[in-house]
Amino acid sequence: MISESIFTVSDFTPVDTVTEIVSALPAGYARMNKTYSGEVVGRSITQFTSAFDQDSGTGSYFALETFEGTVAGKSGVFAFLHSASTTGSDRSDEFSLIVPHSGTGELTGIAGNVQLIIDDDGTHRMIFDYTL
Repeated sequence: MISESIFTVSDFTPVDTVTEIVSALPAGYARMNKTYSGEVVGRSITQFTSAFDQDSGTGSYFALETFEGTVAGKSGVFAFLHSASTTGSDRSDEFSLIVPHSGTGELTGIAGNVQLIIDDDGTHRMIFDYTL
């Protein structure tokens, strides 16, 4: 099954990290709160790790989200992860996964993956391709 959602970020809080080894791209960690609307409705808490240069828009990220809400009308909680690289105007090396055995409630047994799409106007969409 495929369900689509638009999400907004209500909080992006960088977490202090001590980096004794420094690469050409600054590495960091943040916590994000997201709100989802559409066929997937709810909220997530995202643990976001990246090596990213804000000025050039170049880098890679890895995000682990714990989602609480409904997917196609079924309620519960599950975790999913996604990552990608960018050179500022593209996305490559994308990877995603709904974490196996993480579903609860009516979402017990959910499996599959997700795809992040960023529209030209900046709208962030998440496509959930899953089985239950």
